[in-house]
Amino acid sequence: MKIGDKIRIVKLPEGLIDDEELQTRSLFALCFGRVFPIVGIVPVAEAHGMLVELEVGEVLGELAVMHSIWIESEHTELIESSI
Repeated sequence: MKIGDKIRIVKLPEGLIDDEELQTRSLFALCFGRVFPIVGIVPVAEAHGMLVELEVGEVLGELAVMHSIWIESEHTELIESSI
């Protein structure tokens, strides 16, 4: 996976919660099954995987860049590779 690739969230990470400040679980749930372009990547050495950043503001009715999430690549599937 690389920046610009489009991916779909196919599994929600365990342990996500909503609290008074952040509605993390709710936001991830709104993103589930949707396709987003990757805008950032961070390798995760201990898991031999990566975290990918997705701009997801549109699921809240805002500009995509207004909200972003980081998710492990193992919770996603590649839909379209950028060239």
